[in-house]
Amino acid sequence: MGVIRKSITFTEQQDTYIKSLIEKGFYTNDSEYVRDIIRKDQENRKNDIDLYDALVDGIESGTSKETVDSIWDQAIKAHEGTK
Repeated sequence: MGVIRKSITFTEQQDTYIKSLIEKGFYTNDSEYVRDIIRKDQENRKNDIDLYDALVDGIESGTSKETVDSIWDQAIKAHEGTK
């Protein structure tokens, strides 16, 4: 994986915060902190995208012919099968 150098600007407050995290041993440098934030953002957005896709699939699939009781019954049986 190639490395690309970027230049970003922080406020003094943000810089102080990042330096405090580095001093406490959470990160070894500014870049490691920024990469960690990006990884967490990617994971969160993937979850958001997966949820959005599932909602769209559900909406586009139309109205179910199942009843609430039959759906509960299926869920209970599926859950019991995982024990």
